[in-house]
Amino acid sequence: MSEQAGATEWAVPGQVGVGPWDGPLPDDPRLDPDLLAGGDRRNVVDAYRYWRREAVVADLAGRAHPFHVAIENFGHDHNIGTVVRTANAFAAAGVHIVGRRRWNRRGAMVTDRYQTLHHHEDAAALHDWADERGLPIVAVDNTAGAVRLEQTTLPRECVLLFGQEGPGLTDVAREAASTLVSIAQFGSTRSINAGVAAGIVMHAWVCAHADLDTAW
Repeated sequence: MSEQAGATEWAVPGQVGVGPWDGPLPDDPRLDPDLLAGGDRRNVVDAYRYWRREAVVADLAGRAHPFHVAIENFGHDHNIGTVVRTANAFAAAGVHIVGRRRWNRRGAMVTDRYQTLHHHEDAAALHDWADERGLPIVAVDNTAGAVRLEQTTLPRECVLLFGQEGPGLTDVAREAASTLVSIAQFGSTRSINAGVAAGIVMHAWVCAHADLDTAW
């Protein structure tokens, strides 16, 4: 089992990121002169310290996994930001906002600047987009007819579709999906927070398909 060194701030309590570059400046077009001079306090892994944003975006695109994440947005759900942040952490190929174009970005912790984002007017439009690319839609909801995530292998190339907090998936979203999965629950609550559910399902995809040697 390999051990990870952890982020910079783990080694220096209270420190976020790194200070100005120490020593001769490196000759690397990916690096940002302003960050080299002033330090890099962004929410990025150490491998991307001092990198220009455009360089990070390009590198992430090359590392992206072949699954997409979609979430319905009809009530300015604060969980959407959390979903975007988690999709970035697991290197999703793209995040699709279904419904309202504007969404609450606070929970994204600026990761939306590095993530490929798409917008679709409704689930039917998302279905058309996915169908053109041969991507099955896997909807996630704890409703009748769903199969257990724990007993299902998610497709390697797919779109994982989530509903918003409270009402869950719309009828149109369920109809657009080729598969409906649910997360096993054992307590008294009737549902799991949408952001948490998205993280569980994305991690299930990682366990099934990702090359862990490429993880940070």
